[in-house]
Amino acid sequence: MRGFLASSIGVTCAAALALPLTLPAASHAVPAPAQDSLPGSTQSLALAPLTVSRAAGTPRVQGLPQRDVHPFSLVGVVWDDPNTELHGQVQVRTRTTGTTTWSAWQDMETHNDDAPDLESSEHTSGHVHGSTAPLWVGDSDGVEVRVQGDAPAATRAAAAEPLPKGLRLELVDPGAEPPPQGAPADGPRATALTSEAAAASAVNAELAPLGATSVPALSKKASEDELIEARGGDTSATKARPYVGARPRIVTRKGWGADEKLRERDFAYTKTVKAAFVHHSASGNNYRCSQASSVIRSIYRYHVKSSGWRDIGYNFLVDKCGNIYEGRAGGITKPVMGAHTLGFNTNSMGIAVLGSFGSSNPPAAAVNAIAKLTAWKLGLYGANPRGTTYLKSGGGNLYRKGKNVRLHVISGHRDGFATECPGRRLYNKLGKARSSSAHLQGR
Repeated sequence: MRGFLASSIGVTCAAALALPLTLPAASHAVPAPAQDSLPGSTQSLALAPLTVSRAAGTPRVQGLPQRDVHPFSLVGVVWDDPNTELHGQVQVRTRTTGTTTWSAWQDMETHNDDAPDLESSEHTSGHVHGSTAPLWVGDSDGVEVRVQGDAPAATRAAAAEPLPKGLRLELVDPGAEPPPQGAPADGPRATALTSEAAAASAVNAELAPLGATSVPALSKKASEDELIEARGGDTSATKARPYVGARPRIVTRKGWGADEKLRERDFAYTKTVKAAFVHHSASGNNYRCSQASSVIRSIYRYHVKSSGWRDIGYNFLVDKCGNIYEGRAGGITKPVMGAHTLGFNTNSMGIAVLGSFGSSNPPAAAVNAIAKLTAWKLGLYGANPRGTTYLKSGGGNLYRKGKNVRLHVISGHRDGFATECPGRRLYNKLGKARSSSAHLQGR
């Protein structure tokens, strides 16, 4: 554990290539090596006009009529320019695999503000696309989609092209499940890691064995002792034992089955962690906790292969049962640069609760998990969950680039960007999360 804070500084940047049109492997495909889950895949389908009206004020509609496709479980829409917003409505309906049953039309959030900062090398790599939030639909083999732009209040010319260019439907298959969480970390599965998987695991080696599927929980006293040890045994900075909560159990990337060959090879860090931004994934609530790893693998693939990011955007994810998952690679104790809050990814971390919480209440277990995670991780960096801090904006639709913004140490995404995220009902629970987190730190 010694020196985990000091060793976490240094930034490397790159971005993943956008995925070309690919189809899922057939059922008889050769299995992946033992250390990985079976790989997922993405189908990328260009949208076409569904209406041809060019009357002033009439928005064009693009989409796909009902069609059979290879099996998938998560859907999203992307477009060419990440700096172009999609003003309108995106709706999809799907058919459950092996049936004739079609779902009702479902809305997808059109925001693209869970994203790398505008002037970051990740954003300017040339590989990043605009994208909706992804939507989890479960095992499906049929799809229909329609995208309708808002009628502009401008000219006839503006009405002729209200939608972003290069609209594509992305259908993601998460692949097969990894070994059960909690499976022993020793044995042949742990020794057969790829170099990429070994690197992603090694950054947590002081917390769990190489190849572990989870980082175990640690008591408050033991967490305090580890932090004191990391400081070289010096408690003079606080004149007392540090304010840090017990470390919760965290499922590693190995545990949820990350294909480490998808992401950029290097890790990217900021200097510290001053704030946590809470998100909802906007991927819907229609999943079981036993499917959470599949949901995360799908979001990971969508962020990297469809949106063009270097890795999954969030630093941590939480499911409806309160399980916590490692997100972007680089080490759970370290200040890993994420792509979660456009304009405020530096010196912060992003926590996404799997689900949509605009009209649905977040489960108490998920809110408690936010409190436990922030009590521990923010405590490593001396941050008070009840307090406020200042972050410098990297540019966005609420704050100009370079402005020092006062924010809650535990903020909702909407505090840094004009968005509905993390949903009204989850946002209203953040006060409770702050109080609980501070209490867990011993404040």
